[in-house]
Amino acid sequence: MSHVAYELSTQPESWERAAELAPARRAVLPKPGERTAIVGCGTSYYMARAAAALREEAGQGETDAFPASEFPHRRRYDRVVALTRSGTTTEVLDLLAALREAGTPTTAVIGDPDTPVTSLADDLVVLDFADERSVVQTRFATTALTLLRAHVGAHTPAAVADARTALAVPLPVGLEVGRQFTFLGRGWSVGLAHEAALKMREASLSWAESYPAMEYRHGPVSVTGSGSVTWSLDVAPDGIAEQVRGTGATWVGGELDPLAELVRVHRLAVAVAAHRQLDPDAPRNLTRSVILAPAPAPAEEAVR
Repeated sequence: MSHVAYELSTQPESWERAAELAPARRAVLPKPGERTAIVGCGTSYYMARAAAALREEAGQGETDAFPASEFPHRRRYDRVVALTRSGTTTEVLDLLAALREAGTPTTAVIGDPDTPVTSLADDLVVLDFADERSVVQTRFATTALTLLRAHVGAHTPAAVADARTALAVPLPVGLEVGRQFTFLGRGWSVGLAHEAALKMREASLSWAESYPAMEYRHGPVSVTGSGSVTWSLDVAPDGIAEQVRGTGATWVGGELDPLAELVRVHRLAVAVAAHRQLDPDAPRNLTRSVILAPAPAPAEEAVR
């Protein structure tokens, strides 16, 4: 069994532990009414988008999400939450250092506590039980989102039960031969749809796209046809399923909690990788953490 296959299979237990941990870490997570930004890179950014939407839906306050490299430094926030599995990603470390200098309170949700991020964030939430050996993130990302979901009162045991169902039931027949995959979401699950597409690209080198469900009709549906798979991670708007089937594509409608639907996509990514004889633990051109070399110092001008 690959690392990623094992780690995705342990998500329900990790979600339970994160939900139990959330009340004890309430003091270092955003308080109701605080203007908050949640940042990350790659998968963590998509989890940040989902968490930000959930917090606003829960009436907890204005919440934005940014890639760490695109944080708007002219804006002011009461707290910035950084999601980082490795604790070594250059963009996250640079941002936390800048926020410390600016006096903005920060919290890092991390998988590995023995990393540089611990000296840069004001507060920490350690999810070491969800850390991973794989390059492709599954367990840590969904566990971090569960923590933030529980913090705003949007997590229920039903999500864990659905995750167990997602691991147990067979995937729809024939998806592993799909030539193109599109994932749709609504509200907070738009971030999950973007993450689903990323997982397919990373683990199986698939052509994968993602959209807010209603935006899918405004152009992207034009590439849908025979050999395509369109998967809604949330309840789909009326008419989309019929429109997709009318193109000759395969439609998969979300029936579980959207985060559990993402677990099903994790399984699909591994299945497609196996069909294509790819190793999901060795994704092409990727490493577990993006660590950038510092730019060389400019050469001094010659004295004339």
